[in-house]
Amino acid sequence: MLDTHCHLDDVRYDAIIDEVEARRVANRVRVLVPGVRRGSWDALRRRASAHGWLFAIGTHPELLKDESDPVPTSADGAAAIGECGLHRPSAVAMERQIAVLNGHLEVARSLNLPVILHCVRAHDVLPKVLRAFCGRSTLRGVLHSYSGGAQLVGVYASFGLHFSFGGAITWPNARRPIEALRAVPTDRLLLESDGPDQAPHFEPAVWSHKSEPAMLPALCNHAADLRKADRTELIAALHRNATTLGWG
Repeated sequence: MLDTHCHLDDVRYDAIIDEVEARRVANRVRVLVPGVRRGSWDALRRRASAHGWLFAIGTHPELLKDESDPVPTSADGAAAIGECGLHRPSAVAMERQIAVLNGHLEVARSLNLPVILHCVRAHDVLPKVLRAFCGRSTLRGVLHSYSGGAQLVGVYASFGLHFSFGGAITWPNARRPIEALRAVPTDRLLLESDGPDQAPHFEPAVWSHKSEPAMLPALCNHAADLRKADRTELIAALHRNATTLGWG
């Protein structure tokens, strides 16, 4: 099973990374760690090599304020481009966020890599950006921690994108993410921890308040129940979908 989005290089993991990695390996979960700013890419590349992580390079829209050169120009072993995207509210003008996102999309296309997209409270803008970029073509990539609602699933799927869900589908009163989870076609579905944030509500106290890759089997069980799907078939589909993106 692949955790498609976990920030294992976050400083909040530093004191417990050995425990987190031991649980990840014991639960047979692979992980993709997205880069969030240029200054962290080299260290992420080294840690990914040491731990056997997949990794991506990109600049998170919330971190653009202090970044003068946010768009990667080469992959250097990365499995994807990102995390990149749009975020509201933000101290960074939407025009700059869009320009940087388009830069990431161009690099992903030129390197034939999937893109990892972040979108918070900007689903009125992102489809327009993707439509202008794609034209008659499509993308390979994933909307991580999807928050666009069931009504936009068809729109984003038409661009060739996958949809990844995390601990939010376990939260009390999580109506909107659950409706979206149920609306996503099986061949477009992925799961993630988005650690250390989005801790699921059903996980044991030994994992504290942080989300982590080892929660993926339990999250998969929960997603299967919500979709009224067979767990074994869902795991097989998740693997196929990750393979489609080059992460199998």
